[in-house]
Amino acid sequence: MTDQNHLRPLIAANWKMHGDMSWIEKLYEFEDIFPAAERVNIDILICPPAPLIFPMMERCGGKDIWLGAQNCHADENGAHTGDLSAEMLESVGADYVIVGHSERRALGETDADVYAKAKACARAELIPIICVGESLAQREAGQALSVVEAQITGSVPEIADYVIAYEPVWAIGTGKVPTLKDIADMHAAIRAQLGPDIRILYGGSVKPANADGILSVPHVNGALIGGAGLQMESLATIARFAVERK
Repeated sequence: MTDQNHLRPLIAANWKMHGDMSWIEKLYEFEDIFPAAERVNIDILICPPAPLIFPMMERCGGKDIWLGAQNCHADENGAHTGDLSAEMLESVGADYVIVGHSERRALGETDADVYAKAKACARAELIPIICVGESLAQREAGQALSVVEAQITGSVPEIADYVIAYEPVWAIGTGKVPTLKDIADMHAAIRAQLGPDIRILYGGSVKPANADGILSVPHVNGALIGGAGLQMESLATIARFAVERK
């Protein structure tokens, strides 16, 4: 990350559908492993299931750890049973929202849907983490760069603050990881498309064993982590690599 020193690293843990009220204690565990005094040059974000956002916010104290949601609805309110608006999430302590994750796109979410959700986040003064990434078939067909470029064009509204997370669909939860050159090429292309001031995260089977190499790639400004973010020791290890590579 030495090429973009003005961009503060962001390490984001997506807990997906894991956890219960007892997991609030993980905040204290993380603090013991990686104290706030050592985190002055990095942002740590945890995106728990929505019911845990408020109780975790009450324990975070001074926003040492940022909190995010894993999805939101584009509308501020309405007859949308089971959905949550960006405004609702902001009111209970969220700072970020993941939008367009491949697991949501696999359920039929389109670029237009992601665009509307990202815009809703800005409306509620939340920061969207806009996910993009190609399938294995698209990569093998040589279409990875064009697919991601098109996703960005269709998914990113004209808003002041957002984060991009590049997550190759075929690497999420599979243990497979692109080569460092593949990651470098994609992040360089995203940087060229969006400019110097947007944080670009890499996601897809990031773990302590490979994080140092991934975080050393130019234009990688942090990571969106799945399974490794459920364990505070591994999350802290990855975060320390990000600080070292700043």
